[in-house]
Amino acid sequence: MRNKLIALFNRFRNLILYGIIGGFCAALDFGIYTLLCHFGVLPYLWANVISTHIGIFTSFLLNRSFNFKVKDKTPQRFLSFYAVGLTGLGLSSLMLWLMVDKMQWNELVCKLITIVFVSLMQFILNKYITFKQRDER
Repeated sequence: MRNKLIALFNRFRNLILYGIIGGFCAALDFGIYTLLCHFGVLPYLWANVISTHIGIFTSFLLNRSFNFKVKDKTPQRFLSFYAVGLTGLGLSSLMLWLMVDKMQWNELVCKLITIVFVSLMQFILNKYITFKQRDER
């Protein structure tokens, strides 16, 4: 049984660690969003921009060091990761606008929904684009 669990972990190691790191970064993102938005510091879309950027930078550093463990070509990988993050930011902002402005849902509930959806999309893009092991030829 133990060997099967180890084999299962090894098979899904990147996804599991991405989930743990992503959970931490999502909590950081949501906490900053809540502080900025819910307590009236900034409108929800501006709060989303700031909190998402902090999440992007933190996630890159943690995933690079602990999950995908690739330390070559850092500037190129960061730009790729940042582009994926900006894609996620655009998608989450669109979703927030639709749910908050058009559907009149609570902005905190909407932020949680966007975090889940966008995180899954970003994992796939980052695994196969940003942190893909490249042949050194």
